[in-house]
This record gives sequence, C-alpha cells and structure tokens, in this order.
Amino acid sequence: MYLNKAIIIGNLTRDPEVKALPSGIKVASFGVATNRVWKDKNGVKQENVDFHNIVVFGRQAEIVGQYMKKGSSILVEGRMQTRSWDDAAGVKKYRTEIVADRIQFGPRREGGTSGYTAPAAEDDNKKAMDTIEYPEEEINPEDIPF
Repeated sequence: MYLNKAIIIGNLTRDPEVKALPSGIKVASFGVATNRVWKDKNGVKQENVDFHNIVVFGRQAEIVGQYMKKGSSILVEGRMQTRSWDDAAGVKKYRTEIVADRIQFGPRREGGTSGYTAPAAEDDNKKAMDTIEYPEEEINPEDIPF
C-alpha cells in the first residue's frame, strides 16, 4: 500500500496567481510558509521556516484567487508532485509542489489580512455558547429512543 498525502497549515507568501487552462479550468498557484519551533540541546529556542508551492484547480482555484492574499492563513490538503521541464538553455529544472484536493481558510488575523470577513454576530454566538443551561429534571433512560 502506498500513500501520498500532504497536510499543511501556514500563511500565503504571495498573492495567488489564477490562470485558465486551454480547457477553461481555472488553476491557482501560490506559496505557503510553515514554521517549526524547538529548543536545542542548550535550551535555546530555534525556528525553521519551510516554503511550499501549492497548485489548486477548478472552483477552489477561483475561491482562493478571490478571497486569499499574501499573509492569509490557510490549510491545504493534497498530494506531493514533482514536475520537470527543460528551460530555454536546455537545463533540466524540477519543481516539487502540493496539488491541493481541499483547502480551508484559516483564522482571520487582526487587521483583516485574510480576504474574508467573519459574521458580525459571531461575538453574540460565542457569548451564548459560553453558558449551557441544563434541564433540572432527571432523564429517564427508558425515554431514550435507541
């Protein structure tokens, strides 16, 4: 059994570039940065940043192009793929990218750097969810339908 699955959560490093294939299908490409933080053997905090090339097709490409921009947080789920081509000088070039099957917008940053806005009633819903009122009567197990 083989598995080619990539899941990353990070921030866009550049605005998505949306193009159309000759068939009319939209394709968006963009970069995502992820970071890893750890302490070395001396207890000093270290950080490493990785940059990922992402490609997404169809309706999701249109949505990414419309709502996401540099700095936006995003979750990408897809597969790894390496392409190769010869450049103008005849040198073979390679590019490894994640071909996204599914994308999901991340949380909006202060200042609204992601391209979408949350509903205004979100704070009211959050306050309502903080308190749960339970019924004071006992629940009879015989009343449960399963």
